Amino acid sequence: MLHQLEGERVFSLIKDLGVRVATKQEAVPFLIAFAIAEFFFKFKSFALECLAFLAVWCVLSFLQSLVFPHRVRPTT
Repeated sequence: MLHQLEGERVFSLIKDLGVRVATKQEAVPFLIAFAIAEFFFKFKSFALECLAFLAVWCVLSFLQSLVFPHRVRPTT
């Protein structure tokens, strides 16, 4: 059930904003999280580094959404 809800959130982000806008919105948190993971995460385990990267990306994306809430484009 939780997995289904997560998938719906991502889908609704793309559906509401469009692929181009959703990509632009997530680019900054993604790149910052990628840089943090590259420079600071040295767990010697791909799985742990990947999970830590995803967690940082989610937190940064959440913080960005609080500071800069996205607008839903009007549907015609």
